[in-house]
Amino acid sequence: KMVKAKSTDPKDLLKGGVLQCVEAATLGLPFEVWKTHMGTYRSETTMQAFRNIYAKGGVGAFWSGWQPKLVESFLKGGILMYSKEAIIRSVTRAGVDEVSAGLLGGFGGGVAQVTIMGPCTFLVTASVTDKSKSLWQHTLSTYKSHGVGGFYHGGTALVLRQGSNWASRQGLTDFVRYQLKTLHVSKGESVANVKLSIPEEAFSGIIGGILSTWNQPFEVMRIEAQSNGAKGLPPKSFMETFHHIVKDSGYKGLFQGIIPRMGLCVSQTLFLITIP
Repeated sequence: KMVKAKSTDPKDLLKGGVLQCVEAATLGLPFEVWKTHMGTYRSETTMQAFRNIYAKGGVGAFWSGWQPKLVESFLKGGILMYSKEAIIRSVTRAGVDEVSAGLLGGFGGGVAQVTIMGPCTFLVTASVTDKSKSLWQHTLSTYKSHGVGGFYHGGTALVLRQGSNWASRQGLTDFVRYQLKTLHVSKGESVANVKLSIPEEAFSGIIGGILSTWNQPFEVMRIEAQSNGAKGLPPKSFMETFHHIVKDSGYKGLFQGIIPRMGLCVSQTLFLITIP
């Protein structure tokens, strides 16, 4: 009797959590703080934002909110890897091609992350935008004012960002991988059996990470919604947030912080798509 192949692997939970923590503790959090600052203070240029962050607390300022970030990273990394790989295995067995499977798996994994990311990302944003309160004070004041729902300000933008984030990173990286594999395939050989070199794998992840920032408007809207929530302001709808940003900073404001976010997306793509 044949044993049915499993779509899920519990090891993915640990592997994803560890890889995401390493990514956040090294390059991830500095880029996160930098692009969050730019999404909040949209009149600043990329280098002005960098200098202003440094002026507030030196090098350590780029690791603001590291406590909730590492908790978030371990949990969301595990959830991403587990759900993403399970979806990819399932749809691949159903006959879906590699790139389409990556898009589906990435989207599903990204959406699954939001259960953890909502509160943790909110607290990181609060720590970056309002340094007058400690992390614990932000937590208590938010819960007192809005309850558990207060930690999910910007939830719609976050769902759209995360789903499109990982769909793009996985799908675009797989697309570049496929194109590189076709350069090496021999006559009569399947593209799926071609192995890329480490530099080629890294190149695929870098291109996939950079191109995945097309959804930067969702990120700026997420930052705006969570910044307002941290200040105790009443929540706005998705479209109200969109119109406020355009009115305040023009359409270019929707792409504020895209340079440091490219660095963040490349880092996360390499750690969670290329390395595994």
